[in-house]
Amino acid sequence: MQALPAMRLTQALPLGTFGLARLAAGVLAALCIAAPTLVVAQQVFPGASWHTPADNGQPSGWSADKLKLADDYADSLRSDAYLVVHRGVLVHAYGDTRRPMNLASVRKSVMSVLYGIQADRGVIDLNQTLGTLDITDKGGLSERERTATVRQLLQSRSGVYHEAAYETPEAKKRRPERGSHDPGAFWYYNNWDFNTLGTIFQRRTGQDVFQALKTDLAEPLQFEDFRYPQDTKFEYERSSEHPAYLMYLSARDLARVGLLVSRDGQWNGRQVVSTAWLRESTKSYSAVLGGNGYGYMWWLPFVAFPAWRLPGNHPLVLADGAGGQFMLIDRTRDIVVVHRVDNSRL
Repeated sequence: MQALPAMRLTQALPLGTFGLARLAAGVLAALCIAAPTLVVAQQVFPGASWHTPADNGQPSGWSADKLKLADDYADSLRSDAYLVVHRGVLVHAYGDTRRPMNLASVRKSVMSVLYGIQADRGVIDLNQTLGTLDITDKGGLSERERTATVRQLLQSRSGVYHEAAYETPEAKKRRPERGSHDPGAFWYYNNWDFNTLGTIFQRRTGQDVFQALKTDLAEPLQFEDFRYPQDTKFEYERSSEHPAYLMYLSARDLARVGLLVSRDGQWNGRQVVSTAWLRESTKSYSAVLGGNGYGYMWWLPFVAFPAWRLPGNHPLVLADGAGGQFMLIDRTRDIVVVHRVDNSRL
């Protein structure tokens, strides 16, 4: 199956390492022809472990031969792990899905969910400005930069082009000049925005993002492999006061976040994050290459492959990180695909 539309999508992602992310699109191409055509809605959630088709002795409905093709392709990529969740059931797993690995920029989409939980509680107001929140950085911010809102940071449209921690050399070259765009006027994939959201989160909630990851996601979703605080790290650099927040999650724990999004924030009878937030945060506010969109730290690919198209206003949702990290969520078919590469070996 031709995978060029997905390859155009990954080319649109301003990441430091394109190779594996671009090639990993082939895994999805194989998976999209392996999926069963008949979908019956079932509200199955994992407990202490994921349910599998073997639990009830029923076949998954997925093509074993075509899943083998996906495995072979993953072998060729040197993928470390990938898995497929369909209707809340783990229908296929490849590699070590239990090992926590650096999420790279997938962390930003996880942060988006954490922001939604706090916005639902009324703790964070997206309309507050950097000036109101007394947010600055080394060398200070201009009065115009201080008018940027929390919402614009979530959309990566702040117009603040200060140096940022954990910024790739490629991103540094692409970064616009300070003061070149008004807040809200221009989309640029901006690590300064993402990192500053971590500082705002801590000031407004009284806990850092990693504590919230533990209490608001890992515990209610029953992560199996996450170790707090070992699997977290703040990355500080001299260029900025705002550190990057690195998260290390296993494929099977990350998939629980994906299932939460697929189920509109509901988890086994509990509304962990509101449906309204997920609809707002996965709406496109900026056009990116390939006819795709960007929401609140989520990518919105409207077409992944010729055979994987969604009707109406039900886009795919993608979390993407450097070196081949991604999580694709198909809310219409209730499918979550997670692909992982251990970037420490790259």
